[in-house]
Amino acid sequence: MKNITNIPYYLKSNDIKPSFQRMKIFDYLYKNKNHPTVEMIYKELSGIIPTLSKTTIYNTLKLFVKKNIVIIVNIEDNETRYDADVSTHGHFKCIKCKEIYDFLFDTENLKIQNLKGFQKDKIDLYIKGICKECLFSG
Repeated sequence: MKNITNIPYYLKSNDIKPSFQRMKIFDYLYKNKNHPTVEMIYKELSGIIPTLSKTTIYNTLKLFVKKNIVIIVNIEDNETRYDADVSTHGHFKCIKCKEIYDFLFDTENLKIQNLKGFQKDKIDLYIKGICKECLFSG
């Protein structure tokens, strides 16, 4: 993941007007690797920004995704989460504690069957299971 030290500059360099709300939403995504939902972002930031609405968060995230500075993580059908790490990586969701962990994988040596001659533009790799914390604690 890129080291971003100047969020207003980073947003501007991606053609995004760095409003206070946008900067706070991106800062939260960047600093918290918890792959939050809109609800989680709202809960965390509404105390800091009393005028913040879920609609603003949805619209901001939609813009961030469109500008390729945030990705959508859809491990569950009924749950959309967001990630400011747009590098190629996978996501592991623990079925016990519900935490989502990032992991790296080698896209060059990934064995994919039945797609010879296809152009692969993006690879999303999601794994569900039990994390090591839950596995060894119970």
